[in-house]
Amino acid sequence: MASGSKMMGHLLMTIFLHNFSTFMVIPAITDVTMSALCPGRDECSLAIYLTGFQQAVVGMGSLVVMPLIGNLSDKYGRKYLLTFPMIFSIIPLGILAYSRSRNFFYLYYVLRTLTAVVCEGSVHCLALAYVADNIPERRRATAFGILSGVASCSFVCGNLSTRFLSTPLTFQVSASVAVLALLYLRVFLPDSAPSADLSAPFVVASSGKVGGDGNPTKSSQIFKTVPSLEDMVALVKSSLTFLQAALVAFFGSLADVGLHASMMYYLKAKFHFNKDQFADLLVISGIAGAISQLLVMPTLVPVLGEARLLSIGLFFNCAHVFLYSIAWAPWVPYVAAMFSVLFVFTHPCMRSIVSKQVGSCEQGKAQGCISGISSFANFISPMVFSPLTALFLSENAPFDFPGFSIMCIGFASMIAFVQSLMIRVAPPISNNEARDCRGLIA
Repeated sequence: MASGSKMMGHLLMTIFLHNFSTFMVIPAITDVTMSALCPGRDECSLAIYLTGFQQAVVGMGSLVVMPLIGNLSDKYGRKYLLTFPMIFSIIPLGILAYSRSRNFFYLYYVLRTLTAVVCEGSVHCLALAYVADNIPERRRATAFGILSGVASCSFVCGNLSTRFLSTPLTFQVSASVAVLALLYLRVFLPDSAPSADLSAPFVVASSGKVGGDGNPTKSSQIFKTVPSLEDMVALVKSSLTFLQAALVAFFGSLADVGLHASMMYYLKAKFHFNKDQFADLLVISGIAGAISQLLVMPTLVPVLGEARLLSIGLFFNCAHVFLYSIAWAPWVPYVAAMFSVLFVFTHPCMRSIVSKQVGSCEQGKAQGCISGISSFANFISPMVFSPLTALFLSENAPFDFPGFSIMCIGFASMIAFVQSLMIRVAPPISNNEARDCRGLIA
């Protein structure tokens, strides 16, 4: 037990450092984008479209990559697969740490788009699988909540540090912390994968696909690890609970990504928010979320269960999005941000429900499948909401309602809420019912 706690401690520190690096650039990136593309303006359709296009490309790429990464981690270990996205995330940060001129911004934009296909969501997905490897089913929802709580703490610390740093220094510190997170991962975090041959190399130098004994080589077996569309469909259909959770993940991500892509441009155009005000807003949301996940959620899960907490979180997510859409004064978004004390239940509860529907040797595949479904929503959402946001923030809006696109995002979140009310959690898969891990990865 002490060994498991130590492993979890190293995982949480790794996730904290990685997320700290990632989150601290969020308040600054809107100003950097606007300055590079539309200097001196508070409304820029080009910036909105480019942000939406980037998220759509990342979403489509992640749809393929996330299930693959999750499935590979079941065989080769979580630590090995965590290394790649953490390396790739350093590169675009280093570019803006060096310069934020127009040309360097476009270089950042291209590399960020390419690397985010691997990085976006994969660290969190693998961390969830790591937790599922080491935490019993009865404590898993709480553990997922603690993981999300640590992510919220890093969210608060990252945004709070941005509040007191200049824009150039923000990206320099972010790149440095990303390097530190990678080093911590490689030095301290032990690997974790149930019944996997962790010594098996990821790539074997071999030109042939069949060995001398007539058996396929390990380099050809790597392709068997790539989950097909049929594999994902079969996994989703393996239980009604999994299917319902997948629908919640899709519509929830549709709303979350749409809000993320639109909110800052909306607030900048309507209330002239800048980096510091974005940081204040995100810090409030992060503090409320961290307190809830670390203190409130562990108390409520045993009493209410994951399904009810999931519905509660989605209800308040709807409420906070609708409040953003009708904000009539600069202080209203700060009130809406405080709703995160309740809507942060959504993701850890959904992931916990999913983790209990598969055996111990399929945790990476299951979490990767849900991440892939979310990534598909990430592809669709910007294509729908970014043009809508650009239209209603422009002078050519059909009617005067700058928050109309935000309200439409709220309706997507409402669909996820209604679907969550229908979830009836099936009994978890027991170790005796789980399929043999070596048979799955052979």
